[in-house]
Formats: sequence, structure tokens, C-alpha cells
Amino acid sequence: MTEATDLAERAGDHDPRVGLRAVAALRRLLERLEAVQVRNARNQGWSWQEIADVLGVSRQAAHKKYGRQ
Repeated sequence: MTEATDLAERAGDHDPRVGLRAVAALRRLLERLEAVQVRNARNQGWSWQEIADVLGVSRQAAHKKYGRQ
């Protein structure tokens, strides 16, 4: 079982402590995955506007979050 699958299962746990911890871990995992893919897109020549469009944010927001990495 993958980390994401395990966390998704735990996010639905009836114990709020277990579920909330899993949600927080999923959020951290998602942030790491997004950063990797933004870096990948930039390495392939994507513009900040193209990245922002796919992420559903403004160009300025995408650049502010990832522009210095």
C-alpha cells in the first residue's frame, strides 16, 4: 500500500485524532508533490501562466509560492 493510499484510508477514520493527523500528513504530501511538479514544468520550459492555469491560481500566486525555489 502506498503512503497516500494509507493516509487516505486513515483520513476517514472514526477517531478524529487519527483522521485529522492523516489529513495534515496528506496536506504536507500534496505540497511536496506540487512543488516537484512545478519544478518539473519549469524545467520543461513552462511559463508561470501555464502552471498557474493548471493549478487554478493566478500567475502571481504561483510565482510567489515557487519562484525562488
